[in-house]
Amino acid sequence: MSNKITIIDYGMGNLYSVCNAIKAVGGEPVVTGDKNVIAAAEKIILPGVGAFGDCMANLEKSGLIPTIMEALNSGKPFLGICLGMQVLFEGSDEAPGVQGLGFFQGQVKYLTTDYKIPHMGWNKLRLGASSPLLQEAEGQYVYFVHSFHCVPEDKGIITATCDYGMEVTASVGRGNVQGFQFHPEKSSTVGLGLLRAFKEWQP
Repeated sequence: MSNKITIIDYGMGNLYSVCNAIKAVGGEPVVTGDKNVIAAAEKIILPGVGAFGDCMANLEKSGLIPTIMEALNSGKPFLGICLGMQVLFEGSDEAPGVQGLGFFQGQVKYLTTDYKIPHMGWNKLRLGASSPLLQEAEGQYVYFVHSFHCVPEDKGIITATCDYGMEVTASVGRGNVQGFQFHPEKSSTVGLGLLRAFKEWQP
């Protein structure tokens, strides 16, 4: 089994720290925007930092959307991180009228809490639906930086939540596609454990 993990580079994402985290768990990161390399990848991470509208514009411009959709539907392990998870949904309050990838049905909504926005810092995971990546994660603290969260139509895909004065979707998953709202690459040994689980995962 190869340890290669392909990280999609579309001009937005914390590529350096994701890359380093994959190396730290014994993976071989391949950072690329080449659709042929992505199409041939065994495992794929879609990272993302920034705004939903900019992200979709960059993906459109890069011509990668058909390749990503093919990967999502291929059965290969696929992980969306932060904004990379949000764009798997149909749209976002952050960019009204901009269509997401629509792999998951539902919208990305602004956090409605009395707590400070953005939600920035460590928060405790409460597990929901079963996820192959989160089996050891109940009650563990992970690192968040966001102002929006995913609200799936099918609540059965929510694999973890956290409490931030409201219930926040921390992660989702269905089949080969999993998503983390938090940043595993910034979540110390817990986050590395989750990325190791992704490296070893065989759906």
